[in-house]
Amino acid sequence: MGQVDSNYINECRKRAERGDCDAYYNLGRMYCTGHGVPMDLVEAHKWFNLAAVAGKIEAKVYREEISSEMSPDEVAAAQRSARQWVQTH
Repeated sequence: MGQVDSNYINECRKRAERGDCDAYYNLGRMYCTGHGVPMDLVEAHKWFNLAAVAGKIEAKVYREEISSEMSPDEVAAAQRSARQWVQTH
């Protein structure tokens, strides 16, 4: 993914607010790798989950991969966070 600047991150967040599946996926990639944001697998799982539900096949793959590195409590926290996002957006 390379270097990620704050303008790109902000643009992804704005697009995610509008329900953009690719923005969800890109945010997941950023949080998964720590590019431009602190590495956070719970946050990455949340974004990959949102993208997967919206039909992004690659997001399903990444979500499964990082799930194996997470505790059951972390996966549950990510799922709760995704549900909260859906309820508020």
